[in-house]
Amino acid sequence: MKSAIFLPEAEQEMYEAAKFYESQAPGLGVEFISEIERAIQAVQEAPTRWPIIEGTLRRRLLRRFPFSLLYQIEAANIVIIAVSHVHRKPYYWKKRLEKES
Repeated sequence: MKSAIFLPEAEQEMYEAAKFYESQAPGLGVEFISEIERAIQAVQEAPTRWPIIEGTLRRRLLRRFPFSLLYQIEAANIVIIAVSHVHRKPYYWKKRLEKES
């Protein structure tokens, strides 16, 4: 099974969203992180299961929260490019793909 690694920007997005959810209801931020962890585990188990949305970038939607993991499969790792809210700032993450190339 490949390791999952986050781009620093993606990791920051995840923690900012968790902080927001925690401010809305105690424990909700922890539940958000748990859902991210479940999604990552599913991606690690079957990385090609989720659709390609552009080039080699794939998207795994979260079940309970309006977020998705945007990731690429590399030789040794799965790289999380973004933890993206599905209704905000479409395609803001594109510039991150240029850095990865």
